[in-house]
Amino acid sequence: MADTFNYRIDHHGSLVRPPELAAARAAGDPEALRAAETAAVREAVALQRRIRSTVVTDGDFPRADFRGAVLDTVSGFRRTGETDPDGLTRWVAESLPKANGPLLADRAGRLTALTVVAVKVSLPSPAYLAATTFDPALAASGGPASARELGEALAEIIHAEVESLVAQGVRLIQLNNPLLAGHLAVDPAAGALSFEDTLAVEALAVRLDERPEGVRLGVSIGPRAPAAVDRAAAEHLYGEVPADRWILPYDQGTDAEADLLRALPEDRDACLGVVDATTAELEEIDTVMARIDAAAELKDLEDMALSPSRGFADVADRPLLSAEDQRRKLVLVETLARYCWGNEF
Repeated sequence: MADTFNYRIDHHGSLVRPPELAAARAAGDPEALRAAETAAVREAVALQRRIRSTVVTDGDFPRADFRGAVLDTVSGFRRTGETDPDGLTRWVAESLPKANGPLLADRAGRLTALTVVAVKVSLPSPAYLAATTFDPALAASGGPASARELGEALAEIIHAEVESLVAQGVRLIQLNNPLLAGHLAVDPAAGALSFEDTLAVEALAVRLDERPEGVRLGVSIGPRAPAAVDRAAAEHLYGEVPADRWILPYDQGTDAEADLLRALPEDRDACLGVVDATTAELEEIDTVMARIDAAAELKDLEDMALSPSRGFADVADRPLLSAEDQRRKLVLVETLARYCWGNEF
């Protein structure tokens, strides 16, 4: 697609929090925390400029985890004392959610004033939130009647936020659904939201009647491909959800990763997660380039971008790497992008 080159060097959004920010959050002083967040975001912008990223995020610094943009600001959810299998604090929907204003648009507007590089915002997808917060036991006491009903309400909130973000000058918006890859497995696991309902909910969120030049809406399907991909399911996903860009795992060199890309329509962009964000060891450039060359046989290289495989700190207090190892991985993505496309961006 025409503007893909603007965002060749991408990342998922979350970055390792600096120790000063963690200390300020632990101290519990709201004014000191705001000052620490402002300073940390400015330094994160400077880091992303230094490594020549073609997108800039706030690192998710103001949020405890990647779901916080919604769960911390939208009414109807309750934090429980439980954790899910991924170690995330579990939330449940006690009523249909309502937004009391913008989720991230105000912050994103301030971020656009700090940089001329395209601002990117990542949000949890409505289908992911519905699948992980719906509790059928609460339906009788005012909770959502179904995960689909909850998902549709969330989709309307996130759709409105997408429009607000675009109005604030954000040009790349990514919705994260770590459960999507599981739906595409040959033997998919059952969940609170069916595959068909998942597609319907995600499609509601990413619709955008008017796209200013350069705006891209992306969907991340999760950090790992399933062992084997149901190609028909993948094609169904791409056909039903009108996202411009699909953020796909591509760091293991498996046939399943290739199948995810092979099923992608010609008119959609692909951002390949070619660098493993969970290990400090740097990949060999020749090895990664061989994988990218193989991808170029399946998809026009001009319609692709590169990124790490996932966020570096989707949970604030559980970073996957040190700040220095994170920087080295991001620099590697930039180096690989220049091997692919030279200096045209």
